[in-house]
Amino acid sequence: MEESMNFNTLDDVVPRRVNPQAAALAAWHGLFWLVFANAVGALIAVLLLYPALNKQLGEWTYGRWIMVHMNLELYGWTSIPMAGFLFKVYGADREPVSKWSRPVLWLWSAALGVGVLSWLSGHTSGKLFLDWSGYARVLFPAAMLMLWAFLVFALAKNRSNAENTTIAWAAKLAGLLVLLVVPFLIYIAADPAIYPAVNPDTGGPTGASQLESSLAIVAILLMLPFGLTRRKSGSSRIVAINWALLVVESLLCAKMGRADISHHLPSQYLSLGSLLVWLPLTPAYYAAFEWHAATRRWRLAFYWWWAALLVTGWVFFLPGVLDHFKFTDGLVGHSFVAMAGFTSSLIIFVMVQLLGEGGWIFNRARSFYLWNGSVIAYIALMTVAGRREGFDPTFTIVPGIFRNILYVLRLGSGILMLLASLDWLVDASTLLREPAPVSVPVSLEKTA
Repeated sequence: MEESMNFNTLDDVVPRRVNPQAAALAAWHGLFWLVFANAVGALIAVLLLYPALNKQLGEWTYGRWIMVHMNLELYGWTSIPMAGFLFKVYGADREPVSKWSRPVLWLWSAALGVGVLSWLSGHTSGKLFLDWSGYARVLFPAAMLMLWAFLVFALAKNRSNAENTTIAWAAKLAGLLVLLVVPFLIYIAADPAIYPAVNPDTGGPTGASQLESSLAIVAILLMLPFGLTRRKSGSSRIVAINWALLVVESLLCAKMGRADISHHLPSQYLSLGSLLVWLPLTPAYYAAFEWHAATRRWRLAFYWWWAALLVTGWVFFLPGVLDHFKFTDGLVGHSFVAMAGFTSSLIIFVMVQLLGEGGWIFNRARSFYLWNGSVIAYIALMTVAGRREGFDPTFTIVPGIFRNILYVLRLGSGILMLLASLDWLVDASTLLREPAPVSVPVSLEKTA
């Protein structure tokens, strides 16, 4: 049972002059790169259907466009909207500081543009999602450092706000220290001479490394509500249980080390299976917080995609299953569960909460069902293709009727995703043209 409550998050304590255009601009930049990356994805799908077209593209062939597609999905669509989240946490969405959010976001997008030209020119580190090389490897971390400096400036300007209690101030400073490390880690990790632990039976990540990265995502999920809204009264127990479990699993992960270990070892797949406990805990945790009524649709989508990611991620890692699906279209489908499903729904949920009433741009039924339906179709198609490819490696290499049908349908689902993202970008452009109100009233919903 649900009842609506209308009040301003923290505004009932201290009146704030919030400029929602900062969040709207972050949404627009993220959506611009989503549309661009999806268009490149459609081009890639065409090239897989008609490889001869690569000859018409000169040096800009499939191998270069795939880097553009993957990196723009991660560093464009996934990352830039989270800058909007950081704007809110550090008060960078408030006047007069918020006006500086525009050049910071444009610098980030410019760094991505340089990255695109670098990858299309054949410059890469050769490392998946860490393809930064040469001048692009310097410029992108520099853009991240500019964002960090902006957050420091915003926090300093808002140091007198009543909401910045001693605990909140300490937490935000700790967050800044963590964020400061990230640009340097990306620069270092892009070094071709540095490699993580490898599963000797697949050439991919070990169970321990996958558990480590998954727990980092869990930590982000647990931290997000504190930067977006406030906790309901009487919810301390469920919040404490979630954080305590994260600590326990992190200690387990640290004990496993970073050796090159096969997924056939029970310790690897059983420890990864411990993530399944977050299936019920994550929705229960988020129910302990107040949320804008407009977030409901994408919150539910985020829950379902999170469940799908946890279950398929563990099943695909099991001995026998991973041996069959490794480096096939089946794992491409699983990556869509992670990025197009879970990550995208989470990002949109966060953006709707930040935009308040402006979150209507993501809540049209047409684009919501078009996006999620086409993602589900894509995953199903790639799972079927991956299963056939596991038994016959030539299936996706040598054109055949069944293979071509699957690839045509994949192209169709990719075009539908492109149309949904274009719909959001057009609406976001409309939102930017609307005059920004002085403050943003936030309508929250309370779940009994």
